[in-house]
Amino acid sequence: MLRVEMLSTGEEVLHGQIVDSNAAWLASYLFDQGLPMTSRETVGDSLDELVSVMKERSHIADVLIVNGGLGPTTDDLSAQAAALACGVELVEDAGWIKTMQAFFNERGRPMAESNRKQAQIPANAELLDNPVGTACGFSVKLNRCQIFFTPGVPSEFKVMVEQQIVPRLHKQFPALEAPLCLRLTTFGRGESDLATELDKLELPEGVVMGYRSSSPIIELKVTGPRSQEAAMQKAFERVREVAGESTIFEGLGSLPDRLAERLLAQNLRLAVSESFTGGLLNWRLQSAGVPLAGGELLAHTEEASPEKTLECLLARAQDLAEKTGAQLALAVGALSGDRLSLTLHTPSGTCGLTIRYTATRHGLTLRQETIAMVAMDMLRRYLNGWEVVADYPWLDRVAKVQ
Repeated sequence: MLRVEMLSTGEEVLHGQIVDSNAAWLASYLFDQGLPMTSRETVGDSLDELVSVMKERSHIADVLIVNGGLGPTTDDLSAQAAALACGVELVEDAGWIKTMQAFFNERGRPMAESNRKQAQIPANAELLDNPVGTACGFSVKLNRCQIFFTPGVPSEFKVMVEQQIVPRLHKQFPALEAPLCLRLTTFGRGESDLATELDKLELPEGVVMGYRSSSPIIELKVTGPRSQEAAMQKAFERVREVAGESTIFEGLGSLPDRLAERLLAQNLRLAVSESFTGGLLNWRLQSAGVPLAGGELLAHTEEASPEKTLECLLARAQDLAEKTGAQLALAVGALSGDRLSLTLHTPSGTCGLTIRYTATRHGLTLRQETIAMVAMDMLRRYLNGWEVVADYPWLDRVAKVQ
């Protein structure tokens, strides 16, 4: 099995001052390309440490992707470390100097002298093009390992991986095949609840059952070689059965994306009224292209009697639909004491629920995301022709209008 590793560089990454989104993206992308990442390491801006790690991994990894440290400043050390590890000099690539000069000329800016540093690569290196930035990448062979050096800017990094690195790896290792991954995403049931039934699932050789919890959703995955596709599809049918109505979509994507597709296909428009979710629901739906007719953002908390909250919110959703001309209207109420209501108006009536929401151990953002998901799930269930108000075991429902 090919051993593919990543080395992230920079003090800001090492000390958690920025989130290493490049690592998460790379792991997912390489997996889909049949080049699953074996391990990842992070090193700060230390020349000695960088050289040491490169030498060490060059005896273990088949492929090492080094991310960051190709900028014009003195703390960008990747090229110098690569040259020292390989025992060669840094040389200036005249072709890349011209590329950088053209980059700055197109933008009407002079190229700083410090940028010349970005054209210095080890004498034994192959240059990798960067069509969207000034830092060229490069590749060297050290011991058993092919090492690729990439810029840290995510937009530049992704283009270089997709256009320069992965094509070279596929050419070098043509027998590699992307694994098959069957996946679905659920909402409303806990991971342990799902695992109680799915851990008993008999799987063919080389196939694994996986769980990815990203509160408030849980992704279920059956992954294995494509040669086992028929058996995997059979196992995945059982996953579907266990997930049942909690399955919000299959494959890749998001619930807002799927809602947008269905509403557009049925020529339905939606209006949204929000209090507790603070505009999050509207933003998620709008970003996905959901056809919105209008909406409103109200106070986060209210003084109204909890007993009247649901009654008032049912009327609000209906009134909003009438004002905007939308066939559908979602309303998320404010937190009234420890109670919170949600309602959905449809052409066939208005329904909703009130929950006792005491999940204070969670931060406000997660609580808002959870309630936004409940609201979108109500809409999903209506479009499926099911009862709009589901029974979520982890939510204490105190009232319901169906």
